[in-house]
Amino acid sequence: MNSNETAGRSSRSVCDPAELRTLFLFEKLDDAQLDRLCRDGRIETIEPGVVFHEGEPATCFYVLIDGEIVLTKLSGGTEIELVRTQHHGAYSGAWMAYIGDKVDQTYNGTMKVTRPSRFFVLDASTFAAMMHEWFPMAVHLLEGAFFGNRNANARVGQRERLLALGSLSAGLTHELNNPAAAAARATSGLRERVAGMRHKLAMMADGKFDTASLGALVRLQEEAAAQVAKAPELTPMEAADREDVLGEWLEEHGISDGWNLAPNFVQAGFDVDWLERVSATLEGCTEQVLQGAIRWLNYTIETELLMNEIADSTTRISSLVNAAKQYSQMDRAPFQVVDIHDLLDSTLVMLSRKIGDGVEVVKDYDRALPEVPCYAAELNQVWTNLIDNAVYAMNGQGTLTIRTRHENDCAVIEIGDSGPGIPEEVRSRIFEPFFTTKPMGEGTGLGLDISFRIVVNKHDGDIQVDSEPGNTRFTVWLPLNRTPDEPAAENVEPESTVGGQR
Repeated sequence: MNSNETAGRSSRSVCDPAELRTLFLFEKLDDAQLDRLCRDGRIETIEPGVVFHEGEPATCFYVLIDGEIVLTKLSGGTEIELVRTQHHGAYSGAWMAYIGDKVDQTYNGTMKVTRPSRFFVLDASTFAAMMHEWFPMAVHLLEGAFFGNRNANARVGQRERLLALGSLSAGLTHELNNPAAAAARATSGLRERVAGMRHKLAMMADGKFDTASLGALVRLQEEAAAQVAKAPELTPMEAADREDVLGEWLEEHGISDGWNLAPNFVQAGFDVDWLERVSATLEGCTEQVLQGAIRWLNYTIETELLMNEIADSTTRISSLVNAAKQYSQMDRAPFQVVDIHDLLDSTLVMLSRKIGDGVEVVKDYDRALPEVPCYAAELNQVWTNLIDNAVYAMNGQGTLTIRTRHENDCAVIEIGDSGPGIPEEVRSRIFEPFFTTKPMGEGTGLGLDISFRIVVNKHDGDIQVDSEPGNTRFTVWLPLNRTPDEPAAENVEPESTVGGQR
């Protein structure tokens, strides 16, 4: 808001201790204390407009005598109205000044008045001094409650992250084990094939092939090795038909156990015409020589196929390790500017085992979306919680949809599922700590609470849910205009909360 929108203040009014006693905050104070409030404080009539802006230093404590106040907060680039009240004695502003510089002393929201309104106003330093002098025990209790609650939330949040990390680690171990085992099997098979090739090479060295045939056969071997890399993708029916044709050819040419060799030649992309070329190269040789040549070429094909399997397995392992590194943000600054799609993709990889084959993942990404300034590792925790909840809601069967878009200087991330939906009677409570619809032992009720804190408190963003049977969507707004030196304060309680409505 521009400075010309700021509320105008009239001249101060006379402070009456009797009037202050009608405000419930002060009703138990003695006459001397009320006199001091009037001496050190002031009565102000504030014209319609903004009293203080969110993020400004919290310099004053306000108590409403008569009028109306509205408290708003920026969320996802949009100003959200939190409270509108005419309650006599409602208070706001620097009400946590008594804690001092142990917390960020700024207004955590914007306060406006809608009509001329009278306030009792105390400077923050004066309010803090009075609290410590008049209510020392209460101050210690409030400080203990504040920091105890914040520390407890931090410990519980850390526990929740560790539980999630343990689950993801188990899934990652399983995912890594599959390609590692495949690579080990392929290596063992490769050793056997190389030994077979050495045996056939010894046979060829015995002089059973003339120089021209041997040279042609070596060229066919090189051709076979190159062909494996560009073998076509065949349907199971096409592969079966080709195996029948090749098996018959091998049997007709006296190749023992030819039906077991045929699948390798088909997988490599060879047909009868290529086998005829091999036979023509060895024209005049015995069936034993042809059989040795075919098996030698088969070893070449198998060797190439096994090396491809090893390469695919090790690439898969490398991809998983890279995804884990992207997910955990190891060796990276906490606050950075990232492509949000990299974070989403790494989370999907980490959760792939939990997602399972019964869930179709649909990614509708806006690739023109600018990079997002954020705490990347913590956002990955948000995506983990939302995706995990979506998969749980679908009971392992359905469609998981992840969309991104650019809206009002915000990156918008939408995670949806085709599950039964969230009942309307509990929808308003899902972001409450310890509230869960999962059975006992299956959920802590902290995932969405932690996600809310990360998005709203840590990133000045917003998170909302829309749900109906077959279509539940969690939508996250993240501002695109934040910089590393302007992290959002992660307060347990907003310092500009309007209180006093009992």
